Amino acid sequence: MKVGVRDISRKTGFSPATVSNALNRKRGVSKQTAEIILQAAQELGYQRPSRLNRIQFVVARKSGKVLDESDFHPAVVDGVEREAEKHGLPTTYITIDLSDPAAMRRMRDMCRDPTGGIVLLGTEMDEEDYKAFYDSAAPLVVVDGWCKHSFMESIVISNENSAYNAMHYLIKKGHRKIGYIQGKSQIRNFPLRERGCRLALDEAGLTFDEEFRVTLGTTVRTAYADAKEWISTKPKLPTAFFAENDVLACGAMRALIEAGYRVPEDVSFIGFDDLPVATVMLPALTTIHVPKHDIGKMAVRKLIEQVKHPQPYTCTTHISTTFIERDSVCER
Repeated sequence: MKVGVRDISRKTGFSPATVSNALNRKRGVSKQTAEIILQAAQELGYQRPSRLNRIQFVVARKSGKVLDESDFHPAVVDGVEREAEKHGLPTTYITIDLSDPAAMRRMRDMCRDPTGGIVLLGTEMDEEDYKAFYDSAAPLVVVDGWCKHSFMESIVISNENSAYNAMHYLIKKGHRKIGYIQGKSQIRNFPLRERGCRLALDEAGLTFDEEFRVTLGTTVRTAYADAKEWISTKPKLPTAFFAENDVLACGAMRALIEAGYRVPEDVSFIGFDDLPVATVMLPALTTIHVPKHDIGKMAVRKLIEQVKHPQPYTCTTHISTTFIERDSVCER
């Protein structure tokens, strides 16, 4: 009979989470407790899994108002599947509703199986949402998200640096009045992008002018509709906008062009994500490319490494982006 974490928990009296942490040599377990657990595991004949038998891609979903408008997670999934196939691992795809207690209970059950690696998409997750994944016995890598209250292996986009560099590009092009387009629905990435923009402006001796802050819906339809409504008020315009993502940038660009403004001559634009829509806009959108496929591949490799060579620490990997210069920015 195969010995598992619960068997060791019953023998020692320690919780399954504590047993899992000790077996995986994670921090937070005292040396004395770890010795008791490891001794019990040896007596029961526990054998640590030597390899994964599957990869589980978990989409943690709330409103979907940002997630569903992006090709981010399909591209990451493709990278996961390609890398998993190289290692003979099947991939399953699961969506969980973070507001559904039953779904979260199923998720906690999944976390108890050390043979199923989990790639968790954290785009829409807040800090509280990570509680179900504390002390996961399953190897876990969070993609596009991070947890402050528990150490978890994570891969995150370099949001702040990417926005900082994009804003510097506008400044070098001669722009001094630069606006900011934010989404009505916020994810944790967006404030970091704003922080990068503010830092670049501050270093250049420029101000972040709230007069040029525009808030739009985060779907293709609502971004365009809100932009049309905003333009109807005849607002004062900056010479350029940085948008928190491409959906916002494209919605505003379309509305301005329809209203008779010229892009980039009257107003320049930079987006973020390099979605397919960025290339079909006229003019094509200057934006920031995120290596989504590579993130998926990296996540699988990290899961395999956790099983083959477990370490008493986790790492947060900041993946850099590529600035894509197209036609939506001109010099002033």
